Amino acid sequence: MRFEIVTIFPGFFTGIFENGIVRRALAEGLVEVGIHDLRAFTHDRHRTVDDRPFGGGEGMVLKPEPLAEALASLGILPKTARASADRVVAEEQNPVKGTGFSPYIESAKQTGALAPEGCNPGESHSASRTRVILLSAQGRPFTQALARELAGLDRVVLDRIVLICGRYEGVDERINEIYCDLELSIGDYVLSGGELAAAVVIDAAMRLIPGVLGNEASGEFESFGVADAEIATDIEGVPRSQHGAGGLLDYPHYTRPAEFAGLRAPEVLLNGDHSQIRRWRRQQQLLKTLANRPDLLENAALSKEDRKLLDAIHETGN
Repeated sequence: MRFEIVTIFPGFFTGIFENGIVRRALAEGLVEVGIHDLRAFTHDRHRTVDDRPFGGGEGMVLKPEPLAEALASLGILPKTARASADRVVAEEQNPVKGTGFSPYIESAKQTGALAPEGCNPGESHSASRTRVILLSAQGRPFTQALARELAGLDRVVLDRIVLICGRYEGVDERINEIYCDLELSIGDYVLSGGELAAAVVIDAAMRLIPGVLGNEASGEFESFGVADAEIATDIEGVPRSQHGAGGLLDYPHYTRPAEFAGLRAPEVLLNGDHSQIRRWRRQQQLLKTLANRPDLLENAALSKEDRKLLDAIHETGN
């Protein structure tokens, strides 16, 4: 999987990809990241990437020409042309090739965090396996389900994800209409630009790619995860002591020491009874979701036992 980021602040990402799971995934070649300076695709002495909005109003808008050139350098065709290209690829088994590649940030390149010099991100990428995403406050909400989709767990396995980082008042809408497959927002708030959102999307999707997490089950048993029916049952003969979230929040976690600041970890977690632990954790998932995100219950994958637990929670208040 390769992520391409188009931004006017390429230096923003230098430290982000030098830590944690992202760094390890990059070092092991499980993912690649290319960072492309939008100003490299301007042709005036001031390297202008923005202009005033038609119709008046506050702020500035990112111009379409530099963005179109940046996407062309990555071999990104307009959506209609990509659909036609895929038909040709299907017939000839010959992927669409890119036409260029902008430089990587030197400091990031020295860390080994980005793809090696000379790699052309436009090569060997079928258009159907590429997604172009505009990061915008007006976009569709980014969710764990969408992160799974981008990681290739639910539908098409993608080769490449291109992330366009909006700035100022936004991006000329014609870029969205012509090139973008998705317009995404990471929350109901406004950021100064799409760079933080791009980092969020990369982290959330990348960690779900097989081989990135040390324990594959870590991506299944967590908040917003899949339901039990979508997870393999017992591992090596040991009964599972947790539920798949099925769209709910995760349960509380405890570790050593068993007692801290006068508070003791729940006894049920210390007795070794997997069935009791599993039931307690499910109850806690329901409690946590009801308290913090009751909206999730509407579409959660709830069993008859879950509904009984919810009824008991409503009756007792805990």
